[in-house]
Amino acid sequence: MLTIAVTGATGAQGGATARALLAAGHRVRALTRRPGAPAADTLRDLGAEVRRADFDDPASLAAALAGADSLFAVTTPFGTDPATETRQGKALVDAASDARLGHVVFTSVAHADRGTGIPHYESKHLVEQHLRAAGVPWTIIAPAAFMDNYASGWTLDGLRGGTFAWPMPADRPLTLIPAVDIGAFAALALQRRDEFAGHRIDIASDERTPAQLADILASATGRPITHQQVPLTRVRTWSTDLAAMFDYFSTTGLDVDVAGLRRDHPEVGWHGFADWATAQDWPALLSAPVSDTRH
Repeated sequence: MLTIAVTGATGAQGGATARALLAAGHRVRALTRRPGAPAADTLRDLGAEVRRADFDDPASLAAALAGADSLFAVTTPFGTDPATETRQGKALVDAASDARLGHVVFTSVAHADRGTGIPHYESKHLVEQHLRAAGVPWTIIAPAAFMDNYASGWTLDGLRGGTFAWPMPADRPLTLIPAVDIGAFAALALQRRDEFAGHRIDIASDERTPAQLADILASATGRPITHQQVPLTRVRTWSTDLAAMFDYFSTTGLDVDVAGLRRDHPEVGWHGFADWATAQDWPALLSAPVSDTRH
């Protein structure tokens, strides 16, 4: 049984990882800036130990990591900016190195190591480089586009009107993954350090075009939904970072070896987009107020 610290434990990736590790019988130390939040209470109920940790407070990180065997590390630029994400990610890596942890699994993003020019990919790549040089055993998992984003924010708002508004051509394939599969793969890597240490792995569970995604969403929601390509100029008015990402998706593409992952790691229990879509509570989602949540 391992004691594994999980950052972002009240978020999508960290929460999924914490649940997968708890289900496998490990001790989970859930790290969060808000230990009194409802999501933290849910983790406590599942058996996790919740500790306060703030990337901008080195003492809190040192205390939270003391005595742990391994760390699941996740960072985000959303709510801050890419420069802050890089600074905080490096601080987390340094804390893990100082604590002499036996393994750090860092979740980045697919293709972040390919010079994409996407700000929130580049920020994660800088953290990747820092981790590789830190002297602690490491694994980098790099998820493709998040399926979970299709059930929130402006995408969900479009679905209410019968439109899958997505800034890509209808026939351009995109690799995708739900948070639950990220958590399962992270838990696998944390439990098999000798197998995964020193490896960087892009991960995805399905590949679909926007037109196919719209058809699957129509079937899952039980209402007509058609794909509408949102112009990148419009996306750029919201975020130049996201516009750069969708431009990359539409030109270079986000290729990941989905078939190879399913073949080599069947224990993850990979979910296709149809699996994910049919599992959502669409009546509740489509009637609830929109929250602008991105990952």
